[in-house]
Amino acid sequence: MRILIVEDEIRLAEALGQIMSEHKYTADMVYNGEDGLDYAMSGIYDVVILDVMLPKMNGFDVVRAMRKEKNQTPVLMLTARFETSDKVKGLDCGADDYLTKPFETEELLARVRALSRRKGEVVVEYLSYGDISLNLDTYMLECGEKSVHLGMKEFEVLRLLLSNPKSVLPKETILLKIWGSETDAEDNNVEVYISFLRKKFAFLGSRASIGTVRKIGYRMEERMP
Repeated sequence: MRILIVEDEIRLAEALGQIMSEHKYTADMVYNGEDGLDYAMSGIYDVVILDVMLPKMNGFDVVRAMRKEKNQTPVLMLTARFETSDKVKGLDCGADDYLTKPFETEELLARVRALSRRKGEVVVEYLSYGDISLNLDTYMLECGEKSVHLGMKEFEVLRLLLSNPKSVLPKETILLKIWGSETDAEDNNVEVYISFLRKKFAFLGSRASIGTVRKIGYRMEERMP
């Protein structure tokens, strides 16, 4: 899951990013409302954590602009304000949830999980396809009695493919989801990690494979026994 954090208090933004990383989420951070809107409109995020009081463009206007452009990414708004009227305003602008600072880490994570489920992501421990299973806690790829540990990028690429088993994922989508919009990574970076994963599948003796759809991208496939 990829999270966008829009927070002008840099220390808090970094702390939120660390929390997300520790729970195996990928987080990008920006520090003003205009950048927050630009990043949110990319469509690569599963949840946006959005502060209300931001330079250049406040959180209310950010979420209002997102909804005007039909961007339905779930938004969790953060504020130091306790007034009910502010919470009502945020929800009326299109936010999905509201959390008042200071907050407990566990409550923040619970709300993020709830919003991700609202978008359609079910919290699971394994993703499976054919005869393989990917353990989302241990990064182990398993096939029968054999298993192999995946590196971070291998894990993220395979998780994305297994989460969309019936879809062809363009290289551009994989780059955005895994490396982010500010990366210098190119198509060959995706090709390298697809190659790594194919070797892992071969090592496990799996019938599952990652097929190439010429000039488009990749999808999960299964060889007949």
